[in-house]
Amino acid sequence: MNFPIKVVVKPNSKKQRIEFLEDFCKVDVKERAENNKANLAVIKILSKYFKKQVYIKSGLKSKIKIIDVCDMKL
Repeated sequence: MNFPIKVVVKPNSKKQRIEFLEDFCKVDVKERAENNKANLAVIKILSKYFKKQVYIKSGLKSKIKIIDVCDMKL
């Protein structure tokens, strides 16, 4: 079962971090938002955190994204 998460991305940040808030997850990445670098960094950091495969369901060109975490058990 895939589990969708609303993610707000802050590219070009000094530190990489994940912060879980009430309605969404905030992900700061060091990479710039050009040539898909920030999106790849978000996928990498979240897949490492959840230890699951993740992909961007919507919001490829936006700071607000819907990320699906694959095989998530509730």
